[in-house]
Amino acid sequence: MAQPSPAAPDGANVKSAVRTVKLLEYFAGHAGLHSLADVQEALGYPKSSLYMLLRTLVDLGWVETDLTGTRYGIGVRALLVGTSYIDGDEVVAATRPALDRLADETSETIHLARLDGTDVVYLATRASQHYLRPFTRVGRRLPAHSTALGKALLATHTDEEVERLLPERLEPLTEHSHTSRAALLDDLRAIRERGYATDREENTAGLCCFGVPVPNRTPARDAVSCSVPVARLTPGREQMIRDALLTAQERLDLATRHL
Repeated sequence: MAQPSPAAPDGANVKSAVRTVKLLEYFAGHAGLHSLADVQEALGYPKSSLYMLLRTLVDLGWVETDLTGTRYGIGVRALLVGTSYIDGDEVVAATRPALDRLADETSETIHLARLDGTDVVYLATRASQHYLRPFTRVGRRLPAHSTALGKALLATHTDEEVERLLPERLEPLTEHSHTSRAALLDDLRAIRERGYATDREENTAGLCCFGVPVPNRTPARDAVSCSVPVARLTPGREQMIRDALLTAQERLDLATRHL
């Protein structure tokens, strides 16, 4: 009588799981469709193993292909899981009224984001009343050191903690982005003193952002920002936005302190 095949060792199961996650993260961070050769070069997996993994994920809906079946990208299942994360998050739910009110008061774009390693991940957006087309960054991630959201969160950590959190190299997104650790740490000290962060075209040319942490934990995990085109940012409007953000921070504290 044939004996059943032995179960794969735990190490092999873990390795397979890690490869699957890294593959999905690769697709999440690289828009569009990619050839097997491109994915193999980026991840370094054995070609035969990578092909089998891709075909399994295609069958399960986590990866999609083009009509030729030779190029691969993120699948709809990933969207469903991402949406369920946001829908079930207590902070996202609790901050909705404050975000709505802040958007009404400023008429500008409002974001809620969460610190994830050295990046911020966008959880919610309220579009500017000045834009005719929808705009959202929900689900996207950007380097914390080049966004008002990220700097507001980094400033709730000590300098020593920030040094450990930062990547080896601060990659610039624009010519205004921080590339020096010393300059960033100076910026964070100023943020701690005044209570809010600024991003003056460090993330997107022509756009200024102001951010505050959601103060329901220390160090903070979530932050809220207001984005304003440079062309519309007069000194008086900047002061109004800063005041509105700091007032919203108090409402956010009341809404989330039990979480």
